[in-house]
Formats: sequence, structure tokens, C-alpha cells
Amino acid sequence: MDLLDTLTAKGLRRELPTREEALAVLATTDDELLDVVAAAGRVRRQWFGRRVKLNYLVNLKSGLCPEDCSYCSQRLGSKAEILKYTWLKPEQAAEAAAAGLAGGAKRVCLVASGRGPTDRDIDRVADTIAAIKGANEQVEVCACLGLLSDNQAERLKAAGADAYNHNLNTSESTYGDITSTHTYADRVDTVNKAHGAGLSACSGLIAGMGESDEDLVDVVFALRELDSDSVPVNFLIPFEGTPLAKEWNLTPQRCLRILAMVRFVCPDVEVRIAGGREVHLRSMQPLGLHIANSIFLGDYLTSEGQAGQADLEMIADAGFEVEGAGQVTLPQHRSEVSAAADSCGTGGGGCGPCGGAAAPEAEPVAADEVRSDLVKVRRRGAGTELAPNA
Repeated sequence: MDLLDTLTAKGLRRELPTREEALAVLATTDDELLDVVAAAGRVRRQWFGRRVKLNYLVNLKSGLCPEDCSYCSQRLGSKAEILKYTWLKPEQAAEAAAAGLAGGAKRVCLVASGRGPTDRDIDRVADTIAAIKGANEQVEVCACLGLLSDNQAERLKAAGADAYNHNLNTSESTYGDITSTHTYADRVDTVNKAHGAGLSACSGLIAGMGESDEDLVDVVFALRELDSDSVPVNFLIPFEGTPLAKEWNLTPQRCLRILAMVRFVCPDVEVRIAGGREVHLRSMQPLGLHIANSIFLGDYLTSEGQAGQADLEMIADAGFEVEGAGQVTLPQHRSEVSAAADSCGTGGGGCGPCGGAAAPEAEPVAADEVRSDLVKVRRRGAGTELAPNA
């Protein structure tokens, strides 16, 4: 297939595909799906071999968020029956993180609901980072605290944070349809603040919110332009009690095409299968590992994932290996850019998009394919008395 040969060659050269080519990946048929996975897999292996990076989420503060993001179970007005609690103490967060590290996680992601942190919140997170790194010096720590104010990224960097996560989620043109309490530009500003402070930029998207193929391509091209080191690909978990509870627009095949498109546009960055992989990829999760080089281990912020041991068995059975703490995730050329950013406070520039035509939108799944039984609210781990899943 000429398209896939072209995309593979471009990926091996770190060359940006055209918008038309990216859209064409999303428009491929089920008959072509394994060819798409194989082509994206070749690009993945070129830059990351057969390594899978494990990340572990610790929800420092759950629920009660003043923002109105339609996709989020922690949003203002959410009726989802999730866990709600205020800030974990540093020792509680460190204990939660230890479970993930024992399961093989290399990075701990510290997340707190809310519009953005206060200066006191930054102090709390700094104490938490110290507690986690005091027990394990090699662990990577990524903070995800919402919109950052001036100098907060620098304070997190000084406290020992390695990365900052703030997802763009969807295209600029449709961002106002999912959130009204902040803007797409606010999110871009926070990613730039993190990058400018020498933190590794982690920024991704959410698929399945009713967006078009054009929207997906727009946001992925924007992420490449921001030069994100890590791109989490979330698949919408349609929580009952949220405005998008009825948005069951994804199939396993659709998810694999989206992952492949992200890999072709961002060939040499950490592509992570994030929230919703168990809900939407289901038994086809192992195929996703041929495209992405990173996953979350165990549970998510407010929903439960599959058992941590099942994640490890899936990786081994698919012929992959867990990335060790001493291994560098990014290819050498990106690692060198990150090191330069660490010392001079600037990030590398990304490539801009090229023009092209749009592919048709995906059809929503039939009502009898809705799998709300797979959406399980988290009742264990951080904020509870029950052992975490790791």
C-alpha cells in the first residue's frame, strides 16, 4: 500500500506527513487494519525497540473541581459517583506511589483536580516529590495540576519534578464545545510554561468525544508543533453523570487507527495508551503495544483499569519488555534536546502542518455495542483504605 510505505519511510526519517496522509490513516478499512498496525509498528521499533514504559497515577485530590470540562467525572456539576477527597499527605502519596513502583512503573504521575495550583499547593506537591524521591531516587515524577501561573513551573522543576502534563484534549476549533471555563490558549500557555522551565512536556488528547477526523489530526499536529516529549492518547470513558455519558463512538479498530496516526505524526516521542484502553481496545490491547511504547499500570484517576499483573502478562505475551529505570525512554537525538532545554530553559521547535483534505467522520457504534459495564469507578488505592491495583 503506497500510503503506508510513504508513512513508514517518513516516520523512519522523522519527517512530518501531510494532513491528507494523516487523514487517510483514519479512513483506512478494517481489511487494511493489520497493515496499518504493522507499518506504525515498524516506526515504533525504530525509535523505541520493544520496550514498554510503565506509568503510575496517584490522584492527590479527587473531585470537586470548579472547571466544567464535559468529559471529566470530576467536573463542576458531575453526578458521577466517584471518590471525593482533599489533598493526600506526602507520606500517603508516597505510599501509593510505592505500589506502582513495585509493580514496575518507571514514572509516577501526581494529579490534582482543580483549575490550577496555588502557591501553597506547589509547596504540598514539592513535599510529596521529596517523599517519593527520598524512597527511590531514580523514579521520574510528572506533575499534573492544571493551569500554571508564572514561576510555578520553575518551582516544580526546583522541587525535583521531571515533567508536567497538561493535555490539549481536542482541536482549537472545537475546544469551546467541551469546556467554557478556560480556553485552548490557556492550555497551550501552560505547556509552554512547563517546557520553558526545563520540564519535559507531556501533552495529549482525548478521542471519542464526537470529534471529526479533522479535529483529531488538528490536535495531533498541534502537539507535534509544541514538541511534546510524551503524547498520552486517552479514549473517552463515558461516565454516567457527565454530559458525554452517551458518547460511545469508538471501536477497537478505530482506536488502533488513531494510535497509528499519532505514531506517524509523532514518530520519535513517547506515545502512551492512556485512559480508556480497557473500555475501548478491550481484547485488542496487545495490538496497541505494537504502536505505542507506553501505558499506565493499574488504575486511573477515578476509574479502575485491569489488574496490574494482567498488564505485565500482556506485555510479556505480546513479546515486549518493561522499560527499566536505568534505560532512557526517548531516542538519543530527543534526549539531547531535552538536556539542552534543562540547562537553557528552552524547548526544541516542532514542525508545522501541511494542507490536505478531510476524511469522513466515524459512525457511532450501535446501541447494543455500548459497554457501560466496562466503566468501573475506582474504589481502591489513593483516598481509600483498600490496597491499590498495581
